Amino acid sequence: MRPLPFAIFGSRWLQLPLYIGLIVAQCVYVFHFWVELVHLVQAVFGDKEALRILVEAIGYDINIYSPDGKTVIGQKVLQLNETIIMLVVLALIDVVMISNLLIMVIVGGYETFVSRMNLENHPDQPEWLSHVNASVLKVKLATAIIGISSIHLLKTFINAANYSEKVLLWQTLIHVVFLLSAMAIAATDRLMAPSEHEAKARDGRTKND
Repeated sequence: MRPLPFAIFGSRWLQLPLYIGLIVAQCVYVFHFWVELVHLVQAVFGDKEALRILVEAIGYDINIYSPDGKTVIGQKVLQLNETIIMLVVLALIDVVMISNLLIMVIVGGYETFVSRMNLENHPDQPEWLSHVNASVLKVKLATAIIGISSIHLLKTFINAANYSEKVLLWQTLIHVVFLLSAMAIAATDRLMAPSEHEAKARDGRTKND
């Protein structure tokens, strides 16, 4: 390789610190997950401080309002109920799905844009990694984002009494936009796939000739 092409090709390693940074972010999510889980277990056993932290984290409103809905006249008795548990569990699922998204970006991005991992004979090699490319990675990331958006939307609907109609409407519209974007990406990938197969077929015919 000539020096300039070699330097340009070697510049792909500049992405390595980015993936290491995402691994650090993954560690932060793991820590956050366990903190929330510990607070949930403590709340189940009657720890009021842990319950208060959970209620604040999920945005659950315990205030009692006047008939006009503008003045706070008191607060509900702070106790663990099904709605709070459901919101906390959905928050934990949200963390897991974002963590899965990080793994896709870290592993798939490194394999696609930086260097091969040579995991062909590894028993834990992800099934999707064997045929990953930039196009497949885009579709998988779009699908993961839709899943995360769905969890956020479900959390909002369960706790709808604490949100305005404007917030509910905008979250629904944003989710629909994510869904349409993923469908457009998948459709584009499907349209491009035959072209790639045709190109490979032409290359095969050329070699045979």
